[in-house]
Amino acid sequence: MTLKIIIALSLMSSILYAQDMKTYTYAIKGLDTLKMDVYTPKKIKKNDSLPVILWMHGGGFAGGSRANGDEVKLMKYASEKGYIGISISYRLLRKGTATGFGCDCPKKDKLYTFANAAIDYLDAAKFVFENSNLIQADTTKIIAGGSSAGAEGMLNAVYMKEYFIEDVSRYKNVKFAGTVALAGAVVDANYINNLNAIPTVLFHGTDDNLVPFSVSPHHLCSPEKPGYLILHGSEAIANQLSKLETAFYFHKVVGGRHELSSIPFDQLEVIFTFIDKTMLNSEIIQTKKTVFKTKP
Repeated sequence: MTLKIIIALSLMSSILYAQDMKTYTYAIKGLDTLKMDVYTPKKIKKNDSLPVILWMHGGGFAGGSRANGDEVKLMKYASEKGYIGISISYRLLRKGTATGFGCDCPKKDKLYTFANAAIDYLDAAKFVFENSNLIQADTTKIIAGGSSAGAEGMLNAVYMKEYFIEDVSRYKNVKFAGTVALAGAVVDANYINNLNAIPTVLFHGTDDNLVPFSVSPHHLCSPEKPGYLILHGSEAIANQLSKLETAFYFHKVVGGRHELSSIPFDQLEVIFTFIDKTMLNSEIIQTKKTVFKTKP
């Protein structure tokens, strides 16, 4: 079955949903049929072309869903703000594996997982670019977003595709206006440079035990463990963006752990205001907000 036929079937099946959400298949990889849910403002006009939030869910590359309750809530919020909200599925390569994605998972397997997550994310973005008229997407205003594992996959796609992908030419037309990362990290923040630096929103807890806040081992693994892999978290990313005089909003919670990967619904107004000013209107704003975790 060709991808075009599957897209057509996806469009036909969308009548089961409300008018403001449609599901598309953006790729088929082996046994994985990768889909995206596209949330559109109810009052969108025929010729409108709107900014996009392209979101990658978390779950340790082993679980989670594009239809998680919080993801759906975020996508609906985005559509109410005048954006196209897109929540994607991707290959969960650590699902059902004996070593999971912790310290027993070999470094090479972690890097392989990151690489394929980045490829899936870029393939989803490529689908949006190639079908922008169908989706009514403004391809100059694609905001990349994700939480936890999704933030890692997304950030590596945005900032490190040359590291992970041998031939990046197929993504030459894919560009992002900014990113929103919740408890995310890249393999090396030094790959962020004057050519690829874009406005970025970062949320992270200083005591995150899974995704490092600064420059630390993934899952805090000790050097003798197979899964020992140094990652550069939100603080390292913010520091690099600061040096490059690129806009960022960095929300740091002292004492916070991996709960900062949860979508901060009470902060969405602040986030979308920052997006409007920096990612859509090219203002340069660098904000660091420090919050101390409330003890129970």
